[in-house]
Amino acid sequence: MSDTQLTVTLSGGGIDDARTIVRALEGVFGAPDALPTDERATVRTATFTSPVAPEAGAAPEEAGGRLSAPVEVTVQGTPQAVEAASETLSHAFTLRNEGAASGDQERERQLLLVP
Repeated sequence: MSDTQLTVTLSGGGIDDARTIVRALEGVFGAPDALPTDERATVRTATFTSPVAPEAGAAPEEAGGRLSAPVEVTVQGTPQAVEAASETLSHAFTLRNEGAASGDQERERQLLLVP
């Protein structure tokens, strides 16, 4: 079985907000390629190599948390990965679904996570 990638793009909030969101996804997708580190960046990304059919789950309590500001999150990957990421984030944070786009084998969803 081959793996697939989930790309998470975050804008808004601070570096701690970005790290909190990425950590919330680790229970489903494992560790990302790297945690966001650039404190001056306005857009941060993390890439996860995930199972072909990841299953959403509640993020561990210590993984969720409070955000200091609203964060726009775009998740992109297979339909299963995007759905699992969206559901996992909905368990950890208050969110609004801001839109989605679908292709043959890839999906993208925009979410707004609010404090």
